[in-house]
Amino acid sequence: MKKLTAMLLTMAMAMTMLVGCGSNAAPAEDAAAAGSAAAAQGSGASAEERTQLIVGFDAEFPPYGYLDEETNEYTGLDLDLAQAVCDYYGWELKKQPIDWDAKDMELNSGSIDCIWNGFTITGREDEYTWSAPYIDNSQVIVVKSDSGIESLDDLAGKVVDTQKDSSALAALEGDDATEAGKKVSSSIAQLTQVADYNTAFMDLESGAADAVALDVGVANYQLANRGDEFKILDEEISTEQYGIGFKLGNTELCDQVTAALDALSEDGTLEEIVNKWAEMDDGAYSYLADTWCYGK
Repeated sequence: MKKLTAMLLTMAMAMTMLVGCGSNAAPAEDAAAAGSAAAAQGSGASAEERTQLIVGFDAEFPPYGYLDEETNEYTGLDLDLAQAVCDYYGWELKKQPIDWDAKDMELNSGSIDCIWNGFTITGREDEYTWSAPYIDNSQVIVVKSDSGIESLDDLAGKVVDTQKDSSALAALEGDDATEAGKKVSSSIAQLTQVADYNTAFMDLESGAADAVALDVGVANYQLANRGDEFKILDEEISTEQYGIGFKLGNTELCDQVTAALDALSEDGTLEEIVNKWAEMDDGAYSYLADTWCYGK
């Protein structure tokens, strides 16, 4: 009886070991499969192997990328362009809103594949792998229409808001500041960095700020939605170009997106998208047709 019991115990232990070995093998196989799937979507994947494109964008940066309050969906010129590229290859477009001052962390960690959202090349040429430029842009100053501020000189002693880590901020201070930007920043009482331009315009409305420095596209959008309360000063503080920013060295994905854009430019798809946005909101974005420069 003791021998039989011992044999049964030995068999049970052996079965337990076999089951244990089997249960360890499955996760390893699953991990390998997951790794293969991730590689198929990674920066080294071919256009045929890739299944999606994760686009990082500022969700409060119209008309390039923003949340449409009526549809509660993300939309914008740049997101439409990205969708056209994804349709060309059969990829899924994943629209990933990000904090603008965390964009480098998002890109370098692989959380997003690119930054496509009115992203300025000028001054950042060596920090990313860039597409060809597609928009000629400028940085401008918005003030209240009845403020009495008519020129950059009139900003002396005033409070100016701008977005953190924005092109407008770069134009006003730092190594890439323009002559006009330096002139403004040296004369104003305070330069306030805010998280987004909706906050900046709230400050402007309340009197917490006297002016806002920002992209002309966003300025036109804000003015189109706020009537005659604000105006754009005639003098610009900088001019620049927009491009699609990829992680430095990620030439594979940049080349794939560029090949699609070239084909879509050739067949007129890009022009249709730009014209659609140029005609929206009673022509509030009409400047897009004039500033579009891809392939020119």
